[in-house]
Amino acid sequence: MPETQNELDRRLTARGVATRARIVAAADELMSLKGAAATTLDEVTAGSGTSKSQFYRHFSDKSALVQAVIALRGSRVMEREEQYLRRVDSLRGLDRWRRAVIQRVTVRRGALGCELGSLSTELSDRDEDARIDLDAHLTAWISLLADALERMRANGTLRPEADTQALATGIMAALQGGYVLAQAARDPGPMEIALELAMASVQAQATSA
Repeated sequence: MPETQNELDRRLTARGVATRARIVAAADELMSLKGAAATTLDEVTAGSGTSKSQFYRHFSDKSALVQAVIALRGSRVMEREEQYLRRVDSLRGLDRWRRAVIQRVTVRRGALGCELGSLSTELSDRDEDARIDLDAHLTAWISLLADALERMRANGTLRPEADTQALATGIMAALQGGYVLAQAARDPGPMEIALELAMASVQAQATSA
């Protein structure tokens, strides 16, 4: 039986989606190694096995590609962090999250830094659209931490007066600073110190402190 137009449209759409995903994945990998500014469109098309005409079918320019990479990384990071943080309601649970972070940094010996933080450092002062997108993802990450701390306050683990939003922001600041220092030193040690200090701030608000 000959293929109907709807079946053909679906097949072409699926192919287009796959092509776009391949381009974004190649750009993500290249930008992890070289940074966004140093990554060229020629490298992206070569890495994804696509042509320039295919690229421009999906992206108006490099800035649009950068935003797609940010969206990919944001989705990946938030999925991972939700798995760790969505049920955290105790100091022990928060410490398990801390140990998971340190393990990831240790495996890479500090290399590559944070998927979102590294782009924010590079782009926030020169690409306003990228800055806005990155801020949204980082703010959502802080919210996951704040929600975990709020559950701890609600169940009596933390004092009623504990400022969970401030504590979550402090943890994120320690996390991002830890990534930068661990990356420069090729050593997870700075991350361990940063998160230990952040956890101490949380523990200071515990009802048993």
